[in-house]
Amino acid sequence: MRVTRYRREDDVTYSLGATVTIEFLNIAPGCLKHVFFHPDFRSDAKGEIEDKCRRSGIEITTDVKPFNILSQKENCFVIGVIAKRKDIIKAGDHVVLVNPSNCGNLGTIIRSCAGFGINDIAIITPAADHFDPKTVRASMGALARVRIEVFDSFGMYEERFTENNLYPFMLDGSTLLQNTEIRAPFSLIMGNEATGLPDEFSGVGQPVRIEHTGAIDSLNLPIATSIGLYEATKSRFGQK
Repeated sequence: MRVTRYRREDDVTYSLGATVTIEFLNIAPGCLKHVFFHPDFRSDAKGEIEDKCRRSGIEITTDVKPFNILSQKENCFVIGVIAKRKDIIKAGDHVVLVNPSNCGNLGTIIRSCAGFGINDIAIITPAADHFDPKTVRASMGALARVRIEVFDSFGMYEERFTENNLYPFMLDGSTLLQNTEIRAPFSLIMGNEATGLPDEFSGVGQPVRIEHTGAIDSLNLPIATSIGLYEATKSRFGQK
């Protein structure tokens, strides 16, 4: 199978690394079209990947060329070729990302959402590409566990999910997160890494803020999102 440098308009993306590829083999093997091994791949994981690929009918090729094209990292010895899918998010609890711009941050947020049991993510454009291999790798394969739908505007999202309680994370008109009751179904709305949410979101739902010391001007986006996810879902964990 021929590989090329990733482009957003491509029908496929790539999982770079054994751990990420195994996650797709475990959760969504139907998305994997091919797996490449680097000739120097000697890990114990090799047998596991071979077995899972054989059971799912996925071809494996040992070839250094795809690694020269897609990854210059010395610790990358496995590449999965993943067919992109078009998800439709379901009614329920959501994280809404308004204009996220960094693939690494986006992947980390996807992983946090999976970890806190939030399986539906809305992305408002313009935005980083959730299929970019950098996003896939930062998610550690959690992209296989969640549904992501892209919207051209927040208004389009809001019209679809009129039952959701909206919680934009911002300063204007906000209450402290720990003093706010997050009621399901909820939408945790997070802004761009550099600019946050536009001012008009102060009139949307119940704005909330995460209190911190003046030693920093703000928390980074994945950390803020993870704190919001914890607060919104903490009652669901640790119960018998």
